[in-house]
This record gives sequence, structure tokens and C-alpha cells, in this order.
Amino acid sequence: MTETRLNPLDTAWLFTESRATPNHVGGLLQFRLPDDAPRDFLRQLMAEFRQHRQFAAPWDRRLKYPFMANPLPVWVRDRSIDLEYHVRHAALPWPGGERELGELVGRLQSTPIDLSRPPWELTIIEGLSERRFALFVKMHHSLIDGISGMKLLQRSMATSLEASRSLSPFWSVGMGQGHHTHHARDSEGELLPTVANSVAAALTALRGQIDTVPHLVQAFARLLPRLGRGPGGMALPFNAPLSVLNGRVREKRRFATQQIPMARLRAVAHAQGSTLNDVVLTLCGGALRRFLQERGALPAKPLTAGIPVSVRPADDEGVGNAISFIVATLGTDIEDPLARLEAVRESVQQAKAHVQSLPRQAMLQYTLLLMAPTVLTMLTGIGGRIRPMFNVTVSNVPGPDHKLYFRGAELLAIYPASIVTHGQAINITCESYAGQMNFGFTACHSSVPSMQKVAVYLEESFDALERAALAGDVAAADAKPAKPSAARPARKRSTATARRPAAAKTPKPAPTDATPTKPSAGSRGTGRKAPTAR
Repeated sequence: MTETRLNPLDTAWLFTESRATPNHVGGLLQFRLPDDAPRDFLRQLMAEFRQHRQFAAPWDRRLKYPFMANPLPVWVRDRSIDLEYHVRHAALPWPGGERELGELVGRLQSTPIDLSRPPWELTIIEGLSERRFALFVKMHHSLIDGISGMKLLQRSMATSLEASRSLSPFWSVGMGQGHHTHHARDSEGELLPTVANSVAAALTALRGQIDTVPHLVQAFARLLPRLGRGPGGMALPFNAPLSVLNGRVREKRRFATQQIPMARLRAVAHAQGSTLNDVVLTLCGGALRRFLQERGALPAKPLTAGIPVSVRPADDEGVGNAISFIVATLGTDIEDPLARLEAVRESVQQAKAHVQSLPRQAMLQYTLLLMAPTVLTMLTGIGGRIRPMFNVTVSNVPGPDHKLYFRGAELLAIYPASIVTHGQAINITCESYAGQMNFGFTACHSSVPSMQKVAVYLEESFDALERAALAGDVAAADAKPAKPSAARPARKRSTATARRPAAAKTPKPAPTDATPTKPSAGSRGTGRKAPTAR
């Protein structure tokens, strides 16, 4: 029997598992039924899935715990996988909207995975409006990190409708021969900026040489003079304000989504000389600012975000980038959207420059030392009782820029669902797909009530930023009536009528960078589709 021993990082995901903090990740994939789909299309799909018994790693692996010598468990091949357990079915009362779908996914994400079996589950969801259905896939982080799992799911699809009609289920498509560590990579084989990749790379760097110590001492020494400084500049670890987002969590989860066209995001970034990630962080800051302000819980100091990034080390000569982890401000203390974007951009640039000044080996070890306290709080269970290293994790991962199909059904959107831990009651992960940026919000049900509002406020934060960022272009176009005005990216019409949650329509809007406006046709999400926001 082939055995693969888990590394210490993957083992940590098992040791820190609890009923309140299950360590599984997930992906919500929305599809449109084929035009020629029979009425029992999903029934047939369910039956075929449960009959397909060809498995590839890592989907055929289960845990085997040691008895004596080595404390690390191993992966072994499971030859008797029960697909009636792993493949499930759920239905929403028709016509199911984004709100109802988000509530269902929140319940599915709340339930721990059975670690005595291969640690993954698939739920086929029907009952969605506009001829849609969804697949929700859960996988334990010890088996594969969320972004790597999403990449595997995408590998099981085709780029043309006809070629997709006879595809096998995703568990018959694996990592390939010789792959025992499942770290997310892009189309060119480079590691993607994820939390798992940054920590894993740092652990590998422990084998580095002693000559990196002076670089590490210098890196941390440069942080000391910044202690006690006022707002502005590089955000420091463990200098985040205490907030309602950083307490203890319970087992139940909330899930919401939002979608914004990439063309609009790029237009704003280009107009302001910023990166796409700067804009994403600014939107998250605007949404959280308004959410906390309405609850009377907005800290005076700005919230900070932990961000996995891909940077080039100081001693790199074009070989490739390294994955590190930085802390940057979200500008939640700033009402003006352009001023918030400028604060975010400056903070990210300084944090990246600080890390990039290190040689590759020292950079990876610096990342490990930076992340060690967070891992320690997970292992000891003291998270949520001490000041957090940062307030929220925000991950932005590039996805395929072309449409994908499975069994003749077009993939409409990909929404990541991530992990919530003590001290980190909300996680925001976004992934681009076919011209859209898809945001997945995962949060503790009790710590972040009415979390769907955050998804609504993110879009409204973008509307305000877009108006401010492109105001100069519009004014310049109006000043030259003889020439056609420069068109800003078209708003993609949503396939469903967007409705604002009733609870989000307050008669006296909170002072913020965006007041309630007419729903934009350019985005959709669970936060926007609900008749009420709980």
C-alpha cells in the first residue's frame, strides 16, 4: 500500500481542527443547464457520478494515524470509497436566488468532514432560477488547499461545449504522477499567492544556511522605528485594532458572494495608477467600514489585512517569484474612496518593498517568523483572546480568463469558501474567471450577523470609487465635444433581477463613502439578491 506522510504544516490543520473551527475549504461553482438538457438532467448526472469508480490522487486518499514512532499521520489509498456518502443532492425551493443559495452553502460549510474517509464531499444543488444549478465541493485543508482544489476542479472541465459532454467527474482527474504536495500553481507552473503556499515555502526555507540571519535581523530592526507612529505608511503585525471581527467563533457559518466585471476594476486601477489588488483591498475596506459603522463598532484605527503576495527577492535574476505574506491597511478610517485607495496603495508598496529587500532564502524565513505567532494561536487555542496579528485575510487569486464547460453546461462563476478561526471571524477570497471577479465571503454566523450586507456594501463601495476615479476622464471627454467620449467599461447585464436586501435600505444611511444607490447591473451576489438580510 502506497503511503505518503503528511508534512508538519498539513498535520497542523488536523491538530487545530475543532467543532467550532473545522479546517475545510470549499468552492461553489454555478452552471447554466445545456439548452438541450432533459428535465431529469441532474438526476442522470447524480446517478452517473455515483457509478463512476475511477479515482485519482488526491481524491482517493484517506488518513492513517500512527501507532508508535512517527507522530505524523500518512495518506493511504482507499479502495472502498462510498460514493453515496461523498456525492450528495440538495434542492432549493424554486426559484432559488443567490440569498437562498448562500444560506445553504453556509450550512454545508458549517459541518465538519468525516476524517475517517477521503476528506471531500460534493453536493449537487438544483432549484436555482434561470436554468442554473450548482456544485459545492468541500475538501479538508490537510488534503489540498482551497485554490489548488479549485484548479483541479477546473482541470476536469473543457474549453468548448461539445468537448465537455463526455467528461468524467473531477475525482478521476488528479495531480498527476509524482505529486505528493498539492500547492496552487498558475498556468506557467509558478506558485500562486495563497496563505498555504507562503507558509509551506517558509517551512522549506528552514533548511537554509546560517548566513541569512543578518538579513533577518535587519528586516525586523527596520520595523522597530515604525512602532508608535501615526497613521500612514507600512502597517505592522500585531498593531491591528481590536474589533468584533477578531473574537471567538462558533461552529455555524455564513456565506455570501459578489461579482464585479474585471474591465471595470482594471479601468479604475489604470486611472489611478494602482494595481488590481490595491482596488480589491480598497473595496474590502469600504465594505467593512460601512458594516462596522452601522453597528457602532468601527475602530478609530484602520483595520489591517493579511495578504499572500508573489514578490521578487533582492537576489533574484529572473528565475521567478517567491510567495510571502504582508500586512497592509484597509483604510477603514478614511471616508473618501480615493484617499482610501491612496492609503492602501502606499501601505502595500511599502510592505512589498520591505520584503523584496531580502534575499530569497531570508525572505522565506522572514515569512515563517512572521506567521509563527498566528500558527501558534491556532495550536494553543488562544486566538480571539489576544490582539490579532491582522484583522482579516484577503486573498486575490487569478483564475482562467476563458469560459469552461462540463457535460454541456456553461460554468458561470467560481466562488471560494475559506476557513474561519478564532480571532479571524471573516475571510474574503476572490478569484477571477472569464472577465469577472468573484468574491466569496465566509464568516462566523454569530460574530458577523447580517454578513450578506458586506457583499452589498462591497459593490456600493466600488460604485463610489469608480465614480470618483473616472470623474476626471468624464470631465476631459465633456470638454472635447468634437471627439467621441471615451467609453468606460460597459456594465455587464446580470442574468437575474438584482434586489437589495430590505434591511440594507435604512432611512438614514450611515456616513460612508457610498450611500445606497440603484442596484448596478454589472454585478451580482448573495448579498444583493436577498429580500432581507439576516
